Amino acid sequence: MVKKAKKGKIIIDSELCKGCYLCISVCPNEVITVSDELNQKGYYPAEFIETNDKKKNSGCTGCAMCAIICPDVVIEVYRE
Repeated sequence: MVKKAKKGKIIIDSELCKGCYLCISVCPNEVITVSDELNQKGYYPAEFIETNDKKKNSGCTGCAMCAIICPDVVIEVYRE
């Protein structure tokens, strides 16, 4: 029996993110990074990296660790 990988997706509200990067430190699959662009408040917000590489199988699993640790509650988690 083939084990199906969990798939997830997150949406980060970049205008409300203050750039504490706690979400980056807790992400087990390292799919969150620092954005190259400033938001309106002058912070470099966190950014979700969408990977479509089925061989690596290292995309977001929807574990919600990032949303739990976010002090500004700017991360929404979706699971497939």
